[in-house]
Amino acid sequence: MSKKPCKYGCGRPVENPTTTRCRTCRRADKKAGPPVVATGGPRILIIDIETSPNVADVWGLWNNNVSLNQLRESTRMICFAAKWYGEPQTFFFSEHSDGRAEMVQAAWDLLDRADAVMHYNGRRFDTPHLYREFLLSGLTPPSPFKQIDLCDVVKHRFRFPSNKLQYVSTALGLAGKVSHEGHDLWVKCMAGDDEAWARMETYNRQDVDLLEEVYEILLPWIPGHPHRHLYDGAGGCPTCGHDAVVPAGVYRTTLSAFSQYRCGTCGSTFRSSKRLFGVDLQQAIR
Repeated sequence: MSKKPCKYGCGRPVENPTTTRCRTCRRADKKAGPPVVATGGPRILIIDIETSPNVADVWGLWNNNVSLNQLRESTRMICFAAKWYGEPQTFFFSEHSDGRAEMVQAAWDLLDRADAVMHYNGRRFDTPHLYREFLLSGLTPPSPFKQIDLCDVVKHRFRFPSNKLQYVSTALGLAGKVSHEGHDLWVKCMAGDDEAWARMETYNRQDVDLLEEVYEILLPWIPGHPHRHLYDGAGGCPTCGHDAVVPAGVYRTTLSAFSQYRCGTCGSTFRSSKRLFGVDLQQAIR
């Protein structure tokens, strides 16, 4: 039986039937560091993790309190997918194909190099789970990074019927998440099912690619986005870096006024850092 081609399009055959990449591309995934972002600005890491369920002995299916002596197996990170914003390559690591130690170390290495980390509900889920894995593995905290939680943006800025990524992404006209058999997929992965792990990888990678698409649509709505000029020293829009900015009136605080601008590319608004006084303020108002 002929071997399937590597999904990266390199032309080499896939030696391992449990993966979609050839050995060379898998090694490249693991050795790849943060790229030099062509457009400058912060290095933004997009990440999504998957965890195993807690396993416990229970006597009912509703309104149960589970004590610690009923807990048989605690939740853990079983895999993650990640990519650098603006770069084509998506990384995938799992305890199944890489081992726990290598998977956790890879996550630490990526976060340690990031200026900002983008996720969906990651402040409450992905980041705390990752930090627990680092602690239990004897690793120190990675270098500080800013967090861009798209779920927080959706909850605080909009009123969708559902804040789940699947609903929001399809409402925005995107393809949405990869469908699968639900909880059974995790059960099969925990049992070491190679085909289930292949589906988990596809599902995990698509979530990361989808996050990048959602981010680009939500970009002008993200409050407190990392200021690009602090990383590249250039001018233009501090959110996306483009130069197509036009005056948009005056921004006023309780005690000060600043010139305000709008980006013609991403649509975000921002203010200058210099306060307006006297004649300058009168001209800006006109």
